[in-house]
Amino acid sequence: MMHFNRMYFREGTTASAMDDKAVKAILFDLDNTLIETGRAGEVAIIKTGEFLKTALGIEDNAVASICDKFKLKLYQESFDPSAGRSIEDVRVGHWEESIRETLGSCSSPSLASQCYRLWKDSRLELLRLSPEVCALLRQLRGRYKLLLLTNGVAKTQREKVEASACEEFFDAIVVGGEHAEQKPFLSIFTLCFDMLQVEARDCVMVGDSLDTDIQGGFNAGVRATVWINSAGGAAVDGSVKPDYMIPTVLDLPDILDRLH
Repeated sequence: MMHFNRMYFREGTTASAMDDKAVKAILFDLDNTLIETGRAGEVAIIKTGEFLKTALGIEDNAVASICDKFKLKLYQESFDPSAGRSIEDVRVGHWEESIRETLGSCSSPSLASQCYRLWKDSRLELLRLSPEVCALLRQLRGRYKLLLLTNGVAKTQREKVEASACEEFFDAIVVGGEHAEQKPFLSIFTLCFDMLQVEARDCVMVGDSLDTDIQGGFNAGVRATVWINSAGGAAVDGSVKPDYMIPTVLDLPDILDRLH
C-alpha cells in the first residue's frame, strides 16, 4: 500500500506556530474512514443481484442494469423526512423504479421490498470495526477526547453505529441528520466542540471526504485536518487542501506525533 508522508499546512501557517497548540480532541467521520462502507455496499449489491437473477430468471446484463440504476439513485438521493415517506419507503422505491426502468414492469409488489431488505441487511453485516481500528481507538481514547461526526439520514446512520458497535470508543456521537445542518457547516462543528468542552483549535478532524470532512474542519478552524485517501489519487483542483493526507486511519498516530 502506498503511504503519503507529505504534510500540508494551511496558507499562512507554519509548523512552529501550529505546534504551540495542544491537541485535546479528535473528530472522526464514520463511513469509509472507520468502516468500509463502500466495500460493504458493493458486496450487498452483488448479493441482491444474484437474488434478482434467480427470482426473475433474467440475464446478467439486465441484473447489472438494475443494480447500476439503484446505485445511481442512491448516490443522487435527497431525503426529506418532512415529506411523509420513511427512508425505507424511499429506498424500496429505488429498487422498484430500477426494476421497472430495466424490464418494463416490477413483477411482484413485494420484490422491491425483498431487494431492499437483502441489500440493507447484507451491508450492515459487513459494517464492523476491524480489530486494528478498535485497538487504535482504545489507544487514542487514553490521550484524547473522541467524537464521531457522521453525515446522513438519522435512522440509517444510527443503524450503522449500532452494527459497528462503536459507541464504547467515543465520548459523543453526532449524526448530521438529527440536526439542522450537517458537515461542512460550522454549526454542527460548534455543537461538537461544545459537547466536548474544547475549542476548535484543540481539535483534529479526520475523514475521507474533502467536501464535507476536510472543508468542514477548515471552516470550523480546527487545529488540523487529516484526509483519509485510500484510493491514492490527488485532490481535485479547486477543492480544499487537507493539512495531512494518509491512506488509512491506522496511520493517524504518526500525524498526531508530528502535531505534538
